[in-house]
Amino acid sequence: MTAPRFLQIHTLTSYAAALLNRDDSGLAKRLPYGGALRTRISSQCLKRHWRLAEDPHALSQIDGAEAAFRSRELVTLKVIKPLRDAGIDSAVVDALEPEFQMALYGDKGVTRKSRQTLIFGETELRWLAAEAARLADEAGGDAKAARSLAEAWRKGLNKSLKAMTAAATLPGGLTSALFGRMVTSDPEANITAPVHVAHAFTVHEEEAESDYFTAVDDLSGDEPGADTIQETELTSGLFYGYVVVDIPGLIDNLGGDADLAGRVLHNLVYLIAEVSPGAKLGSTAPYGRAGMVLLEAGDRQPRSLAEAFRTPCPPHLGPAAQALSSQLEAFDRCYETGEERHVLSLANAPVPAAAPASLRQLAEWAGGLPARLVEGRAA
Repeated sequence: MTAPRFLQIHTLTSYAAALLNRDDSGLAKRLPYGGALRTRISSQCLKRHWRLAEDPHALSQIDGAEAAFRSRELVTLKVIKPLRDAGIDSAVVDALEPEFQMALYGDKGVTRKSRQTLIFGETELRWLAAEAARLADEAGGDAKAARSLAEAWRKGLNKSLKAMTAAATLPGGLTSALFGRMVTSDPEANITAPVHVAHAFTVHEEEAESDYFTAVDDLSGDEPGADTIQETELTSGLFYGYVVVDIPGLIDNLGGDADLAGRVLHNLVYLIAEVSPGAKLGSTAPYGRAGMVLLEAGDRQPRSLAEAFRTPCPPHLGPAAQALSSQLEAFDRCYETGEERHVLSLANAPVPAAAPASLRQLAEWAGGLPARLVEGRAA
C-alpha cells in the first residue's frame, strides 16, 4: 500500500421531487455535460450543509474544533459591539471602528456594502476584540487619541494578520482548515483548502417539471377559487458526487495534529453520505442517503470518475454503479495507480479491488489514514 496522501470520496445519491439548489431565477442549477443537460448541486451548497449540519457527526462536535464565522459584520458584531455593550464612550468606539474594519476588509471596508464576506475563527476575533479594548483603554476617553492609536495600530500590522493568526490554534477555525480562506486585504492570512469538492450532477439527463400549486384562504368564507397561484420547479435525479482530501494539507492546517485530522475525516465521511442539501424542506422533504460510497487512498494525483457518465446512463443505481466500476477498471488498466479502496453499495455491482464495508467501517478506515501517513513518514 502506498502512502495515503489523498483520500478520494465518490458517491451516488438519489433524490425525488426536490429543488436542491437554485439559481438566481429560482430554477434548479444545471450543467451541460456530454451533450446532455444535467441537474447540478454546487460545491458551495454541499459544503455549507456539511459544515452547518446539526448531526451526531457534526464538525462542531469534534473535540478540538474551533468555531468560525462567515460575515461582512465580523468587526461590527464581534469586535465593536462588545465595546458598546461594555459602556465605553461611543465617540471613542466610533473612532476605533473604521480602522478595524479596514484592517480586516481592506481600504474600502468602512462601508458594509463594499466589504467581502470573510470567514475568521473565534480565537482570531477574540484577539481583535482584545486589541480594540486595549486601544480604547489607552485612549482614556479621548476620541481623537483613539483614532490616532487605531490608525497607528493598523499601519503597524503592515497589512499582515500574522499576529492574529499566531494567536489561534486553528486560524480561521475548523471550517477554514477544511475549506480554505481568502483574505483580499492580506494574502498572508489566506488558507489553502485541503478539501476539494466538485459540483454534483445527475448521471442522466435532467428530469424536471414545473409544479403548479395554489394556496386557499381559510377565512374567505364561501368564496370559491384559490387565493394564491404559484409555480415552482421540481427535479429528480441520481447524482454523482466527488470529494478529494489532501491529507498532508489537512494535517498542516490543523497545526500538525494527525489525531484531530483523523476525527475530522471520520465525521466528514458520515456527513457526505448522510447530509442532504436542505432547500424547500417543508414542501419536498429532500432527505436522501448515498446508495454508493467509494473511498480511495493513494499517493498519485486524484482523478474524478465523472467520465463514467459523460454518456448519460439510465437513472438507476445499478447501471450507474456499473458504469462507475467500468470507468475505474479502465483507469486501473491504463494507469496502474494502486489505490486502496473500500466501498459501501446498495447495488450488486462489484468494484475493482474494493473491500465491501458499512458506513461505520468506511468512516473508521478514513479516520485512520492521517496516523498511517505520519507513521509512514517517520519510518
